[in-house]
Amino acid sequence: MTRVLVSGASGFLGLPLLAELARGEREVHALCTRAARPAPVSAAALGAVRWHQLDLRDHVALDELVGELRPEQLVHLAWITAHGRYWQAAENLDWVAHSLCLLRAFARRGGRRLVVAGTCAEYDWSHAAAPLSESLSPLAPATLYGAAKDALRRVAEAYARQEGIELAWGRLFFLYGPREAPARLVPSVARSLLRGEAVATGSDQRVRDFMHVQDAASAIAALLDSDVVGAVNIASGIATTVGGLLDALAAATGRGELLRRGALPDRPGEPAVLLADVARLRDEVGFRARWELADGIAETVRWWAEREALAAAPSAA
Repeated sequence: MTRVLVSGASGFLGLPLLAELARGEREVHALCTRAARPAPVSAAALGAVRWHQLDLRDHVALDELVGELRPEQLVHLAWITAHGRYWQAAENLDWVAHSLCLLRAFARRGGRRLVVAGTCAEYDWSHAAAPLSESLSPLAPATLYGAAKDALRRVAEAYARQEGIELAWGRLFFLYGPREAPARLVPSVARSLLRGEAVATGSDQRVRDFMHVQDAASAIAALLDSDVVGAVNIASGIATTVGGLLDALAAATGRGELLRRGALPDRPGEPAVLLADVARLRDEVGFRARWELADGIAETVRWWAEREALAAAPSAA
């Protein structure tokens, strides 16, 4: 049975990925920085996952754990994710070092296949009018976050070739779904509408590539199972305007009259279009996204509605 180690396992993408991996013929080990095990996506699926509390910044403890487990496969998701801050945070530099420490420990213990979470922020967004392609689109990150990810990829790919490790680099685009950080676009709008609060938004015309987090988890699992190496866009390949996303949120909550569209300025430097070319994911990995946006947003709103109801309920005596 193949042994796989997942970093960032308790995160937004990590938990759905664990549930996906646990359904296969694998021994799944999850790294979690918090003492308490997070609420599972699927209790049945995650029952067999083996949790390890460890701070990836503790390189000695990390090396010891990888030496003990000796995983054949590694999925590295952990990174700084503080909303609104991670784009330019100096901690991005630290995470390059932490990631390379993990990769070295993995290589020294006979690891053979590695998937790392990259980002669409590695691309040159001034060339984003056409779908962004792994082989054709230039890379010129506009943020420290994107630059750190790109730097890690370049070093990791060279090291992986030297050590005979298969490295696939999953460039994530715009994920949404249950358990997303509350301050991000979909949950912040959904929660406000559910509470009956007016919501100011930016331009409806920006085009983005939205993907349900469960589809992203399935795509990462399929990439791990494949023999594909190098960069692969993890995205739906479907162009959706922000206005279309807001329409789906309005329909799911029934409170579209509370949206104040265009009341906020767009962030400086944001491109009009960010869309992925998913030919590699579709043709080489063999994966296609399954969630329709309307269904995914409706499921996400239901999840938040349940939490809002629990928060509003009086405490039991």
